[in-house]
Amino acid sequence: MQTLLTATQMHDADKFTISSTPIASIDLMENAARAFTHCFLKDEFDIHKSIAIFCGKGNNGGDGLAIAHVLLLNGYENIKVYIVNFSEKESADFTINLQRFEESKCKKAIINKASDLKNINSDIVIDAILGSGLNRPLSADYLDLVSKINALKKKVYAVDIPTGFFSEGKLPEKYNGIKAYKTICFERPKINFFLPESVFATSKFEVVNLGLDQEYIQKQESDFYLVELEDIHKTIKPRQLFSHKGTYGHALIIAGNNNTMGAALLASKACLYSGAGLTTACIPGTGLTALNTALPEVMAFERDEITTTESISNFNAIAIGPGLGVSVENEGILEKLVLSNKPLIIDADALNILSDRKDLLAKIPQNSILTPHIKEFDRVFGQHTNWWERIETAKIQAQKLNIVIVLKNQYTFICAPTGKVYINPTGNPAMAQGGMGDVLTGIIAAFVAQRYSSLDSAILACYLHGKAGENLAKERTVVTASQVAERISKELKSASAIDYNTSYN
Repeated sequence: MQTLLTATQMHDADKFTISSTPIASIDLMENAARAFTHCFLKDEFDIHKSIAIFCGKGNNGGDGLAIAHVLLLNGYENIKVYIVNFSEKESADFTINLQRFEESKCKKAIINKASDLKNINSDIVIDAILGSGLNRPLSADYLDLVSKINALKKKVYAVDIPTGFFSEGKLPEKYNGIKAYKTICFERPKINFFLPESVFATSKFEVVNLGLDQEYIQKQESDFYLVELEDIHKTIKPRQLFSHKGTYGHALIIAGNNNTMGAALLASKACLYSGAGLTTACIPGTGLTALNTALPEVMAFERDEITTTESISNFNAIAIGPGLGVSVENEGILEKLVLSNKPLIIDADALNILSDRKDLLAKIPQNSILTPHIKEFDRVFGQHTNWWERIETAKIQAQKLNIVIVLKNQYTFICAPTGKVYINPTGNPAMAQGGMGDVLTGIIAAFVAQRYSSLDSAILACYLHGKAGENLAKERTVVTASQVAERISKELKSASAIDYNTSYN
C-alpha cells in the first residue's frame, strides 16, 4: 500500500530527506524539474510549441523556474516566464533559481497585478503559481489572474497541484482555481485527486519521483492508503493440490425479481468466475429457467424458501440486494439475516431497505460489507454536500459498526473498521454501464466464501473488478457488466502470477 500524505507531511518528508541524506533543497528542486519535464515531454514532444510558465514566489514557483531551464536544455526555445509578484516574500530556493534563470536567454515578464496580464499566444501554459497547503479559496489578484488564465482556453499543465485546489480536506462548493489538462505531481498523488470534485481542477494526473526518502513516507501515520498490484499479489491465496469445491466455500446470492433477474444472473456469474466452490442463487420461481439456461453451474432455491430454511449457517458468504426489490417480504428476509448475526454483503435494494429501517443498521453483524454508491450511501447515512464529508462519515460508521463500507465511484473508497481508508485505483469510464455493482457484489461474495477477511475480500474484489474493466477497455469503448464478470478469472490468474500446470518427467 502506498501511504498517502497531507501537504504538511509531504513538506516534512522534504525536510527529513534533506537532513538525512547528502542532498540540498535546491537539488531536490532540480530533481523535481527533471522529473516533471520528462513526464511533460511524453505528451508534448513538439519543441516548436510555445510555452508560458507562471511562477509564484514560493517553492512551487521555484519548480517552475527550474522547469523552464530544463525545457530550454531539451530544445524548447519559445518559452516565456511570468513572475507572479503578488507577495513580498519569496522562498530561498525561488531566489536561487531566479538568479540562475536571469543568466538564461528566456523571456521574462513581471505581473504585479492581474491586470498586467495581456493577451497570451502561447500554445501551452504551465501553472507553478501556488503549491499544496492552500486551505482557502483564491481571492483578490490571485483569483483574477487564474480567471484570466482559464479564459485563455489553453492546455494547462499544473506543477504538483493546480493553483487553488486543496490537497486534502473539505473542498469548497464552487472551485475557482486553475483548470488543468494534466497535473504532474511529486512522490504521491494528493488525497483529494481521488474525489469526484477534482475533475473541475484537473482532467488527469500522473505521479513522478524526485528522490524523497520512501521509507520515511511509508512510516507516516495516515488514514489513506492507495492499493497497489503488489498488495493483490501478496493477498491472493494459491489453490492447493487435493483441494475441492468445499475448500473454496459456498456463497448464497439473494437477488433478482420478476423484472430484474439480470441482476441475480450477473452477481451469480461474477461469484462463479471469482472462484467460489459452490454458488447458490436465491431467486423468485419465475427466474429458474433463466438461471438454469445461463448458469448451469449455479444452484438455486426459491425466494419463499429462505424464510423457513434453517440452513443459512451452511453458507460461507451471504450477499443480498442486487435487483431484489423493496417489499415487506424482502424486508423480512433482510431482518432475519441481520438477526442471524452472520456477516453479510449488503448491496442495492437491501441498502434501500436499510435506509427505511435504521433500527436494523445498528444490528448489522460485525464484519459485514456494505457496498453503496453515492445515492444509496446518503439514503442510509444522511445527505452530504461533498465527498470529503461523505468519506469521513463512512470512516466513522465503519468503526462504530465494525463493518467494511465500500463507497463506490471512479476511485472506490474501502473504509475499514480500523478507521483506515483504502483507495482502489483501477477502473475507467468505459465501465459506466448498468450491472457493474451487481458484479462487484458477486466477486466480494466469492472471496468471503473462500475465507478471505471482509477487508481483503473488498480490496481484492474492487481491484480485480476495475482491472478487468481496464483491460477490456483496451479493445472497446464500452464495457458491459457481463464481460467484466467473465474476465475476472483471467485477472485473478494474472494477479496471482501462479501457474497450476504441472509437468511430470
